Amino acid sequence: MNVIEGVVAAPDARVAIAIARFNHFINDSLLNGAVDALKRIGQVKDENITVVWVPGAYELPLAVSALADSKNYDAVVALGTVIRGGTAHFEFVAGECSSGLSAVAARAALPVAFGVLTTESIEQAIERAGTKAGNKGAEAALTALEMIKVLQAIKA
Repeated sequence: MNVIEGVVAAPDARVAIAIARFNHFINDSLLNGAVDALKRIGQVKDENITVVWVPGAYELPLAVSALADSKNYDAVVALGTVIRGGTAHFEFVAGECSSGLSAVAARAALPVAFGVLTTESIEQAIERAGTKAGNKGAEAALTALEMIKVLQAIKA
């Protein structure tokens, strides 16, 4: 039986992080977690990390698509936070963001790690950005690195 698994050490990986400015007080922590994980655990060089800011989570798929099409990156990490409010806006933004990012990954055959928090409250978002529930930005970054290695192994 042949088993393919990835590892997270990828010192030569070129990783882009697309991050939403909206809810930046939470997203800044996601970014810090992602960059720390890439450098400290993944051993990615600072010059191989590019950060692209976009207005909000809804704009992430377009930016990630452009990054994928540039062929300059081995993976893209998408970071943002969508917090449920009193209207249907949450469903539209979260759903389109998720669907759009998934579509880019499949079309480009490029790892696109989903680090977009979709929470019921600000408190839940804060918990997932580096307190009780860990840092989902760091988790997304490690997922991106592992998927780089998985795809390389599949193609080998």
